[in-house]
Amino acid sequence: MTQDTTDQIQQLVAALVSRESENPPGNESTVATFVRDWLRDHGVDASLIHEPDPDRPQVAARVGEGDPTVVLNGHIDVVPAGDRDQWSRPPYEGVVEDGALYGRGSADMKSGVAIAMLATVAFKERFERGDLDGSLVFHAAMGEETAEPGTKKLLEAGYDGDYGVVLEPTGMRTATSEKGLAWYEVTVEGDPSHASRPDLGDNAITNARPVLDALAEYDARVRERTDDLVGRAYATVTQFDAGTKENVVPETAVLTVDRRFLPAESIEEIDAELDGLLDDVAEEHGLDIDCRRTRTYESASIPVDSPLARVFREHSAALGDVDDAPWGIPASTDVRNLVNDADVEAITWGPGNLDQAHTFDEHIDLDEVRVALDVLEDALVEVFEAER
Repeated sequence: MTQDTTDQIQQLVAALVSRESENPPGNESTVATFVRDWLRDHGVDASLIHEPDPDRPQVAARVGEGDPTVVLNGHIDVVPAGDRDQWSRPPYEGVVEDGALYGRGSADMKSGVAIAMLATVAFKERFERGDLDGSLVFHAAMGEETAEPGTKKLLEAGYDGDYGVVLEPTGMRTATSEKGLAWYEVTVEGDPSHASRPDLGDNAITNARPVLDALAEYDARVRERTDDLVGRAYATVTQFDAGTKENVVPETAVLTVDRRFLPAESIEEIDAELDGLLDDVAEEHGLDIDCRRTRTYESASIPVDSPLARVFREHSAALGDVDDAPWGIPASTDVRNLVNDADVEAITWGPGNLDQAHTFDEHIDLDEVRVALDVLEDALVEVFEAER
């Protein structure tokens, strides 16, 4: 790789990170416009796609013609930076120190988007020279952090393919499966009263105690469910909201349950489990409890011996000294849309450490990004050549 390419990687990742695209609320527009313009400036006919939200565009492009078609997918939204005082470097300046680039989204996953952009330009030139047959589709999707159908809409718009690579930070390990994620909002009712006369009310926080106990027991049970690739299942209470004022007995308590589930579990089964558990608590303690699922990322998997996975494992091990054992990612990504909605043979693979996602001082090693671009291009060449 030339010094020009090395500098281009750093500049491109920094440019993406410096354009804030927090979700919520969903500020992808500035980044989407930058990505579209950058690709057009480099000869790629990229488009802004205004579905599913006209105010939050995403980007799609296709280069080459014919089969096979490989989709490179990345999301451009990032989680909020949070308390800026907790960052030792500004979250939206793309500061580089000791070979690492710092900023929100540097690992999750604007470095992945950057190498997808560079690969799209490189393969456009290869296709035009006649070096390879096939086509490459590029996605810069909105809404991944909040399970919105950005990638799904891009696929429905015709930007699909035979194979797919979702460029999340996996340390260049090749994931052929991923956990699912469902969020549940559990509301426990009570009756308000003045705190000077608490017995006139029915404290929703007190009512929530047996619910919390039951959820803790449920979590202990589901942790016994494991998958060889993605690990164990979880049911974690992540939020608790109750009370309107210091001197008012709360009338409601609202809990959020984060349920991480395995490819062998179905969302319908999980809904039934939680409904049954909460019905039992309500009956035993005379409580009014409501439960609703607010967001869902389905689990997804393809065979571990998938030809696409094999190619990426081999090239990652050769250039990046990466573990080439079959593996699944414990997080949830848009790979589910490619596999489940569009029947695309897709993996999750990309530069960066998943442990950096959503953290203060999020950063990525630029050397790894450089290696990842080489691995990506070499693996794609093998995929295209295998079909000639």
